[in-house]
Amino acid sequence: MRFFDSHAHVGLINEDPIEQLIIVQEAKQEQVEHIVSICNSLHDFFQVHENLTTAGHVYHSIGVSPSEVSHPGKDWELKIEEGVNLSHIVAIGEIGLDYYRKFGDKDSQIELFIKQLELADKLDFPVVIHNREAGSDVLQILMEKLPPKGGVLHCYSEDWEYAQKALDLNLYISFAGNVTYRNARNLHETAKNMPIDRLLIESESPFMVPSAYRGKRNKPAYLHATVEFVAELREMPLEEFSEAVFQNSLTFFGINH
Repeated sequence: MRFFDSHAHVGLINEDPIEQLIIVQEAKQEQVEHIVSICNSLHDFFQVHENLTTAGHVYHSIGVSPSEVSHPGKDWELKIEEGVNLSHIVAIGEIGLDYYRKFGDKDSQIELFIKQLELADKLDFPVVIHNREAGSDVLQILMEKLPPKGGVLHCYSEDWEYAQKALDLNLYISFAGNVTYRNARNLHETAKNMPIDRLLIESESPFMVPSAYRGKRNKPAYLHATVEFVAELREMPLEEFSEAVFQNSLTFFGINH
């Protein structure tokens, strides 16, 4: 059996380069064969990428998250264009909208989101999409601007009705540890009913720790708990489900395994 963590903030779990390598190697010992490392800022991206150059099973997504809308960095678009030439880059992201934290203002967030969608189109990459309390705007923008390589709605938090609209586009949906929470009925319904070939699993570490590890700081090694929960929810054999999701991840990120 093998697992694929489609979204982990390795740099937020631990800032120390040696500890970051330990974290991703520990995950591999727990059958997490691949991890996509996500950074909110470009500064962090380049640092974490350098720290993990010897970890061949770790891939990277590059982008500016809505949390950085007020300070994306000088020449950020040029830095993304340069950054995609580094090894193991598989996506642009995470990008999107976050109306919960109220980073900057809505217009600035939308402008940053659209610019990066256009950049992903130009550079021919899929996108990793952040959506928090901005579902309507996110979907409307994606209807017009989603790049040909498609995207993934990471750490899904909407309901099944929203998912059906998203699945009409070239989008995948990724579930994190919060799908294991007892009161997450909307997520349970979506994870149970959506087509298997559009489903990904992520740790979203150090956040969204699966219920089996409540009280601990999340890390990719805990991914199996989320995979096991969704497999049971869908009444699928664990090995069959984990392999299907593993293959979905390879397909979405364009990784030849």
